[in-house]
Amino acid sequence: MSGRRGLGARWRRRRPLRTRLALATSAAVALVAVGVCAAAFVVIRYQMTRQLDLNLAQTAAEVTQRSRDWGPSAGDTNCRYQAVPCVQIVPSDPARDPGKAYAMPVTDATRQVADGRRAAYYSALTVAGQPVRMYTTRLPHKDEALQVALRSDTVQRGVRQAAGALAAVGGAGVLLAAALGYWVSRSGLAPVARLTATAERIAATRDARHRIELPAGPPGREDEVTRLAASFNTMLGELEQSVTAQRRLVADASHELRTPLTALRTNAELLARADRLTAAQRDRAAAALGRQLREVTTLVNDLIELARDEEPQPLVEQVRPAGLLEHAVRTAREHWPEIAFTTRIDPAAADALLPGVPSRLTRLLSNLLDNAAKFSPPGGPVETALTAVGGALELTVRDHGPGIAAADLPHVFDRFYRADAARALPGSGLGLAMARQIAHAHGADLTAEAPPGGGSLFRLRLPVP
Repeated sequence: MSGRRGLGARWRRRRPLRTRLALATSAAVALVAVGVCAAAFVVIRYQMTRQLDLNLAQTAAEVTQRSRDWGPSAGDTNCRYQAVPCVQIVPSDPARDPGKAYAMPVTDATRQVADGRRAAYYSALTVAGQPVRMYTTRLPHKDEALQVALRSDTVQRGVRQAAGALAAVGGAGVLLAAALGYWVSRSGLAPVARLTATAERIAATRDARHRIELPAGPPGREDEVTRLAASFNTMLGELEQSVTAQRRLVADASHELRTPLTALRTNAELLARADRLTAAQRDRAAAALGRQLREVTTLVNDLIELARDEEPQPLVEQVRPAGLLEHAVRTAREHWPEIAFTTRIDPAAADALLPGVPSRLTRLLSNLLDNAAKFSPPGGPVETALTAVGGALELTVRDHGPGIAAADLPHVFDRFYRADAARALPGSGLGLAMARQIAHAHGADLTAEAPPGGGSLFRLRLPVP
């Protein structure tokens, strides 16, 4: 059994899918065609034999009405003629047999029918070299059996002709099945072939812009293969966006790293000539070197965080957003003592819990608060609020700085994006991108708005299970 399964598996591996589908379809249609022809042959043979049996029974009934006083008799026609029945009467007692030899064979079964010990029956035999079909029945009120025979060569010839015709039809059906199998495999797997060709082209060129051509048709009536091709096109679109974003990230990161690395090298070369510098110059160069190292370290850490698609599951726990917000605001006050931070927490949201990674959510809030403080004027307020809205927690951070221009609003969460007003400010342009990534990893939604009265408003909506 395992050997047969192994052979089947090797056969499937060695045959292309199109060949296997063509063979399977052809075999199925061929089996149906051969089965229909075989069934038709059986029905035709049965009907022709049954018609001959009905003729024999009808002839026997007619002879029975005419042979009331005949007595035993041997057949006189010897079944020489096709349309003329051969009739003979056989007694149950062999002593009453006529002196003339019987034209048709007389057996023990014939005697048993004559004395009523056996029911009437049909039989096929050869008489005088001719094929005949004989019907043996008992004459009523007599211990005699009536045998009626008709030549069956006409029926046999008709059966043979039907068999030849059906064999030809079956052969044509097999050929048609092969053609249909090839057509079905070719047309049915055409989208799969296009899908395969597109995948091979992408693998060879590493260009995810290729797409599979989909057949035109009414929407909602696509077959499974077309839906597969459409899903593959969607996947290619996502892949193209991912590759584009990756290339843009690498290009932006290299651009952002180039300036601090150049400054680091300059200060390092300057400190290498420390004997030529005054103490104040050495201190300034060392301070600048330390500051630039911190900037590069922060930038690299941010890039590593952005490269992570999801939160580590072992670190997920039940967190209280209100407590995280209070902690983040306290930390922001220490970093930005000149900014007035205010917090408002809805009592309905004060004790709410949700699953998350505390350190990551704290980083999200810190990025939002740092961004608001960076754009707020000295002494300006930064307002934070946490409320319960429709089965979710909504956290807002608003500043009263210059706000976000309408042209910049769609791009504030892009990596390394900086508006014209922010290019002179410190930072790498990754804080808001990281905040949105953390929000998405927690199933939350982070948006930016330009509220009435100026400034900017960031709204974080956290689902509560």
